[in-house]
Amino acid sequence: MEWIRGQIIGQGSSATVCLAGTTTSAAVCAVKSAELSQSQHLQREQKILSSLSSPHIVTYKGFDITKEKSKLMFNLFMEYMPHGTLSSHGGRLLEPAIAHYTKQVLKGLEYLHSRELVHCDIKGSNILVGEGNCVKIADFGLAKSLNESAGVPLAGTPAFMSPEAARGEEQGYPCDVWGIGCTVIEMATGSSPWPKVKDPVSMLYHVGYSGEVPEIPGFLSEEAKDFLEKCLRRNPRERWSASQLLNHPFLGEFSSKDGDCVLGESNSSSWSPTSILDQGFWNSVEESECPIAGDFVQTCCVHSASDRIKKLTLCSGDPNWNWESENWITTRGNNNNESSCSCIGGSMIASNSASDCWILVLIVTYGYGYGNSRFVVVSACARNEYVAIC
Repeated sequence: MEWIRGQIIGQGSSATVCLAGTTTSAAVCAVKSAELSQSQHLQREQKILSSLSSPHIVTYKGFDITKEKSKLMFNLFMEYMPHGTLSSHGGRLLEPAIAHYTKQVLKGLEYLHSRELVHCDIKGSNILVGEGNCVKIADFGLAKSLNESAGVPLAGTPAFMSPEAARGEEQGYPCDVWGIGCTVIEMATGSSPWPKVKDPVSMLYHVGYSGEVPEIPGFLSEEAKDFLEKCLRRNPRERWSASQLLNHPFLGEFSSKDGDCVLGESNSSSWSPTSILDQGFWNSVEESECPIAGDFVQTCCVHSASDRIKKLTLCSGDPNWNWESENWITTRGNNNNESSCSCIGGSMIASNSASDCWILVLIVTYGYGYGNSRFVVVSACARNEYVAIC
């Protein structure tokens, strides 16, 4: 098919993901590309993905080879999932959201295992989020058949690898179940399942030989803790299967209605700014556009960052104001207290009349009166001593 490459939406160590549009329709898909000479994993992914058909697996759209800037490129086409990955949601999700996502991932794993396939790299950044709060498993570059020869190299992400995989032993279905447990911890805490171990080599040794399991967050419900205990057993023979986990009370505790409340509206953007230096924050205030086939198509930034924060305040869980464990700091400007404020669309623009310095303040009014509202300074100009809190 004739197609045109759009803007980059993702980048890995061996491949780049871009938007792609055809010259004959307005349809948009994602294209994952690598130089042909270095595309072994991508070609492996194409072979596996083309054989799968499940609502819980990212949909295969085809492949081709192109010549771009004197280089041959291997291109894998997949459906475009507009809301990023589970990891890009930032973590610290409420339990209904965690259960909602986990159930869908387990259904995808149940399907893969029924086809005698092991994903081998289950983690939040390999789970894509689409419309209607659906999630799908992606990135099959390390996947393998259960009956594949032992010569296939073992690989994965050290922090999410099972103990047997970290020791270089054969990877089977239980490896994916261990990855599910680590991903649940990632969704609950927003950090690695092994936050105290940073070096990849040390991580492999620790996971493989320490005899420990990732710490289960104490704030989770008893059902969630029991679910994780079933996933994170060091002996792979003792771990529950994907099919067994789908019947665990943790996944049946929350209805889809509860999950929708926590996750917000289905068309919410998955991106959040982490600093005023994130150009994406300013891009998200207006429509983000890229040229494809002579037209402009809207990318994943559908709502502004302030819109996302307003939607998040509608969720049913209490905000976590645990100042001791966060990187919150107190900020001050100069000694001139004369300022004026005006509200625009739920945000507040404050200006210092003496210096023409302005800051954008997003008011989080969740469960508080106006006078006690928590607020976050997300932007400041350089004329004064204001700094950003993020």
